[in-house]
Amino acid sequence: MSSKNSPMPNYAYFNGDFVPLSEAKISILTPAFLYGTSLFEGIRAYWLPETKQLCVFRMEEHYERLLTNSRIFHLLPKNLTVDSLCDITIRLLEMNQLQEDTYIRPTLYQAGDAITPNFNVLDADLCIWTRGLGQYLDISKGLKVCVSNWRRSADNAIPARAKAGGAYMNTALAVSDARKAGFDDAIFLTQEGTVSEGSAMNLFLVKDGKLHTPSKTEDILEGITRETLITLAREEFGIETFERTIDRTELYHADEAFFCGTGAQVAPITEIDHRPVGTGKTGELTQRIQNLYFEVVKNKIDKYNSWCRLTQPLDAPTHAQV
Repeated sequence: MSSKNSPMPNYAYFNGDFVPLSEAKISILTPAFLYGTSLFEGIRAYWLPETKQLCVFRMEEHYERLLTNSRIFHLLPKNLTVDSLCDITIRLLEMNQLQEDTYIRPTLYQAGDAITPNFNVLDADLCIWTRGLGQYLDISKGLKVCVSNWRRSADNAIPARAKAGGAYMNTALAVSDARKAGFDDAIFLTQEGTVSEGSAMNLFLVKDGKLHTPSKTEDILEGITRETLITLAREEFGIETFERTIDRTELYHADEAFFCGTGAQVAPITEIDHRPVGTGKTGELTQRIQNLYFEVVKNKIDKYNSWCRLTQPLDAPTHAQV
């Protein structure tokens, strides 16, 4: 995850304040630890060496999703807004002074010591930490994936459209079994047997030059990277995306396929269930989308500057410590 020669960040946001990371601790009685009653986001910031800044990609949209989904789980935070969460995050990044691509993890969670899985008994607390993050998946080559024997948790069980902590037991089962079987990752089906998404990322197929992706009602995370790529494909390449129900066998008919997400970024898939995808190599459209995506997230295309939030340059005098 983090490079070996990179120092650990010094601070986290915890209990309403910036504290040394070593002091940001929860009790073993915390319901979020006992029952997974938490909700989180994963946000990326890209290091821009030429200006010595971090570029946080679509931070506002991540926090809007966090606050929207908090209503599902009764994890409504007090006195927190999208603007205040963004300000906290920027300050934390500037304090930690990481000089590499960075992962930001804000989490709403049940604190306290109520020994019961009940969202109504405690308020939500917030913590945020950061660390260096390189490649979550190897995006330099095509991934070999399988269709998981485990099904994606249903919307009426644990909604996948929200990044709920406890739901990632579902992800861990799929990833563990896939990698033990020699695959890089897995694709979930819904309870009905149609295509859902990857273990922790959205999925796109290319067929006859057109993009296809499972609809929002197929037990998927409503991905911000997913929405970004739909927009970029339309605006920059004139390609519309069909959001629809996809059958399993369509995976084997696809000309190209790729995962996408904050962690996965744009990750080509070249084999599914021991069957080559298209030519068995990274597809041309997938490569074009990947190249464009990295231009956008690093603030190199003016048209999409509004998606990027920059920290102060590293040598600026605003990097005050606690």
